[in-house]
This record gives sequence, structure tokens and C-alpha cells, in this order.
Amino acid sequence: MFNDSCILITGGTGSFGNTFVPMTLAKYKPKKLVIYSRDEMKQWEMAKKYADDSRVRFFIGDVRDRERLYRALDGIDYVVHAAATKIVPTAEYNPFECVKTNVNGAMNLIDACIDKGVKRVVALSTDKASSPANLYGATKLASDKLFVAGNSYAGGDGTRFAVVRYGNVMGSRGSVIPFFLSLREKGELPITDERMTRFMITLEQGVELVWHAFDDMEGGEIYVKKIPSMKMTDLARAISPQAKLKIVGVRPGEKLHEQMISPEDSYYTYEYRDHFKILPAINNWGASEERIKDGKKVADGFSYTSDNNHEWMSIDQLRGWIAANQEKIGNI
Repeated sequence: MFNDSCILITGGTGSFGNTFVPMTLAKYKPKKLVIYSRDEMKQWEMAKKYADDSRVRFFIGDVRDRERLYRALDGIDYVVHAAATKIVPTAEYNPFECVKTNVNGAMNLIDACIDKGVKRVVALSTDKASSPANLYGATKLASDKLFVAGNSYAGGDGTRFAVVRYGNVMGSRGSVIPFFLSLREKGELPITDERMTRFMITLEQGVELVWHAFDDMEGGEIYVKKIPSMKMTDLARAISPQAKLKIVGVRPGEKLHEQMISPEDSYYTYEYRDHFKILPAINNWGASEERIKDGKKVADGFSYTSDNNHEWMSIDQLRGWIAANQEKIGNI
């Protein structure tokens, strides 16, 4: 699919981009892979890794800047939208800035991709967009709705848009695993609530889900990967068995359990071997055989949350993953 094509990834110097780029270059033979982001230092550091690969290009720009997007998208076939303001407390204290990036930026990208004739776009979403309890989640829900509706704006033969949604990315910068690893020598780890659970996905699984979305999409689908859950107390014990667990309370906007499919979504959700697919409620697309394919409709009222999951990660499994990935934890 990506062979001899041009790909652009917004926010490409982040955790996802640093995994998507090498995996995509190894699996496919793209003509050009453009990293579009606003952090020049991260671009400088990333560019050194690909100094000998002329396919990898770097473009300083912000998704808030529509004109810059138009320039960057010249000749681009496929776009991955990974740019976002995503730290929950940062969004709560800087709401205008969060909206500018996550909502206005999505609108800019949709318009630019349609006008520039991009073939397909996959936007990264989050569990927090399902029944949102914080501003970050609310802006990502708005973004998801924009990308779904973007297929109507593009028309029948225009740019196709889809979304992928997943939860806690294991080992990524700012996530709980590197945070707990940094504290384990102190003998005490902060737990917001003993009941708390989280989904666990690797960046590699996230990249594979994006690949699948590009290959499978008709336009407007939200793809949700089936992944294991873990209790936060078990995660803490996996990292530091002897550490004291200090209960610090749930932070503003934080949920006890992650949700990726809400009961309201269930009426348009289909199940597949490795994932779920939420189909659009608009334009009768939820009944589209081209989008449903071989999916099985979930029960009305179904929800996919980290506490009602059928698959759970054990303490030993997490320890094995940490041992195998020590060098990249917190560095991607």
C-alpha cells in the first residue's frame, strides 16, 4: 500500500512517530516519509538517526497553521495525524491552547488534505475521547467527529478519513511505567486509587493498527484494538514488589477505568478477531456492508472498558516486557 508513495505524519517526533517511521521503512518502500512537527530540537535529534536515508524528510510546522499545512502536503498520498496536546493537567490549565491544537488543528488538516488530494488519513485518538471526563478527552471526541464527518466534505471520490483509538501506551514518555521506574528506589509509589485499571498497548501494536486502518478503511470508521488490562496495583508490584503504595486520590478529570467503546457506541460497533470497529452514525454509514465486511455486531449496551475486559496482563508478563524493552522505556 505504501510502496512508492509519499507519507506525512503530524507530530512525527513524538513516541508514535519514533516507532511508526522505522517500522514503516522496514515493511514498505515509500518514496518519501515526511515528519511534520513544531519542535526543532526533537527534529534535529531524530534527523541524526536518518541522516543516510534520503526518504525521510523534516518539515517544521504547526497544525494550527493552515498555510504551512498546505505547503507540507504537496504531493502527499497518506497522512497520519499524531499531533495533539495530550497531557490531561496541561489541557485543564491551558484550555484555549488545547482547543487550538486538537480541534482547530484537526479542522485545518481536514481542509488541507481534501484540497491537496490526499488519498487517506488516519487520525490517532484516545480512550479519553469515549465518554470524556476531561478537556483533553472532550477535544479528542470533537476531533474524532470532525474526521468522521470529513468524509462527507470530501465527497464520494475524495480523501478518506478514519480514526484509531487506544489507551495507555506502555513505556512511552510521560507514561506510568517510566514514572514508576524512576521512583522505585525510593520505596514508595503513588497510586491514585486501589481499584484503578488501565489498558496496556505497545507502540508496535499501535502502528500495526494504523496500518490496518489504512488498508481496511472505507471512511469514517473508528478502530479499537483488543488489548489486555492491568490493575494499577499489580503494575506497581511488578516494578517494585517491596515498595509501599501511597494512595494519593484521583486527579481532576481522571477516570478509575479506561473506556474505549461506550454503550452509546454499541449500536454501531462490530467485532473482529483482533479489534472492534465503530461505524459512523451519520449518513446511514453504520449499515454499510463495505464498512461492516465480516464483522459481528456487538450487543446493544456493550461497552469496552479496562475493568470489564476478558484479557488481563499478569505481573510476570509485565516484568518480562520491561526486561525486554529497558533501553527504550521513557525514551520514545
